[in-house]
Amino acid sequence: MTLFPYRFLPCLALVLATSSQPGFSRDAGVPIETFELENGMRFLVVQRPELTTVSAAWVAHVGSANEHPGITGLAHLFEHMMFKGSRTIGTIDIDRDLEIIAEQEALQEEIRDIYQRDRARWRRGEIDTPYAADNRGEELAELEQKFQSLVDEQSGLMVKGEYSRIYTDAGAAFLNAMTSNDVTAYIIKVPANKLELWFWMESERLSRPVFREFYAERDVVYEERRLRTEATPTGAYDEQLNAMFWGSHPYSWPIVGWPSDLRVISKEQADDFFATYYAPNNITAVLVGNVDLTETKRQAERYFGRIPRAEKDPPDVVTLEMDQLAEKRMVAECACPPQLKVLYHTIPFGHRDDYVLDVLAGLLNGRTGRLYKAMIEGSEVASSARAVNGASKYAGSFSFSAETKGEHTPEELLSRWEAVLAELQQNPVPRIELDKVKNIVTADVYRRLENPFFLMMQLALFAGQGDPSYLNSIAERTAAVTAEDVQQAARTYFDPVNRLVGLYTRKAGTQAEKIPAELAALPPEMRQMVLQQVKEVKALDDPAPLREALMQLEAQAERMPADMQPAFAYLAKVIQERLDRLANGDER
Repeated sequence: MTLFPYRFLPCLALVLATSSQPGFSRDAGVPIETFELENGMRFLVVQRPELTTVSAAWVAHVGSANEHPGITGLAHLFEHMMFKGSRTIGTIDIDRDLEIIAEQEALQEEIRDIYQRDRARWRRGEIDTPYAADNRGEELAELEQKFQSLVDEQSGLMVKGEYSRIYTDAGAAFLNAMTSNDVTAYIIKVPANKLELWFWMESERLSRPVFREFYAERDVVYEERRLRTEATPTGAYDEQLNAMFWGSHPYSWPIVGWPSDLRVISKEQADDFFATYYAPNNITAVLVGNVDLTETKRQAERYFGRIPRAEKDPPDVVTLEMDQLAEKRMVAECACPPQLKVLYHTIPFGHRDDYVLDVLAGLLNGRTGRLYKAMIEGSEVASSARAVNGASKYAGSFSFSAETKGEHTPEELLSRWEAVLAELQQNPVPRIELDKVKNIVTADVYRRLENPFFLMMQLALFAGQGDPSYLNSIAERTAAVTAEDVQQAARTYFDPVNRLVGLYTRKAGTQAEKIPAELAALPPEMRQMVLQQVKEVKALDDPAPLREALMQLEAQAERMPADMQPAFAYLAKVIQERLDRLANGDER
């Protein structure tokens, strides 16, 4: 598939940057100015007058948790669609452009009718699947041919990549977007004297968007799902593991969506979704850099203030996760190294135990952490091991993952993990060990606060989780965590009845993908993400997005946690090698 600069490396830097647990400072003291427009749009501003740039983002408070069966993947699809332009950006003939979109929707409605009939035939056992190529009759083939003709005509009217080019010509960088369970964020860094351009561009795509190539982009997402989930060694199994873990909560479906939903999501559904969740009363903007607060308020009112508030506020996510009554297990065979994944139900973001679980993860991780000592350094049963506190907006999880070393088995990893847990549950953490973890985490948070781009991203994510002031509360609350708190949390949440265990073994006759040495220390999920990016790099024949990606990596590499820097260096090396090949006329 074609990758544009804003889609390339989809916030991999953000994932790696925030993968270690949040740190604390005894006096973070980030001065966050806030104001709100009459239409409900909120602004968070951190003034850094010594800078020449502004790191900017706006967050739609919507993610996959706000979907429902039938439209799963729609929040992520919007991450793509919001770069298609507006009535003034991305087309040479807006009138015909809109006519084509209406004609496409009429054809798609007929196609959906055929799919509905085929689903009924499938339920009766008349066909094996509703969407197989073998089932395409003459009626469907004719409709698809007509639709493709309209796609081709619209393509001729489009100014491809104009949204990105306008920013690039103005000296902006890091144009990107990301979708999670709870939030969709659109980020960029602009020269301070081009901040008004950001106000116009972002308000333009919110007030007058045109969702060109909606169905073509839906197919792109379908292909993205295939590449990143179905074509990876553990992707489909991890997806099933997540679906098993959440019994009732909407976190159970993947952010990219179920494939059957991606087949039939309509533009009408997308329009309703946009009207509900992309209204200004559901959006928070974040600006960090050389900004004047008075001028910022004036421009915010001028550009974003013209967008009307929605008639109704978006509905809240009300379905709570049911208490788990028995341990769940999934045993999988795949072309992967033997590994173990354990998930425990915990608490949402901002809960008082969130800080305790952050500290607990810090005690477990790193070369001086308990997992390294118990599983890698001493017994050598694991080649990697990692714990993550995954507190999200509406619910939380705590996960442990590890890969075996040599001939050891996932069951041995589970036994060692249980021994580590038992020690935490039975004995308070020594004061010196607890203080050491807090000191490490303190240094980490200071490093992040120094970088205005990372500061902006953290504020955007915390705002999406519901509490941007979290940044300035980490210090006091984390400093108050005691050894007794850690012991109590270990006893409360790490009960076998409260967990899902995933045991992955290598399927007979298969070989695991060869892992570059630079990625060996990464957790399996993160390593898989990097390897997928490598495949996409090697498939690109356009140097422009490669150069943009390399610039992003080089700009952010020094701010990465030490254990993530080898992965960044490896990815940068692969990108440079691809650029060198293209420069020499070798597109293999």
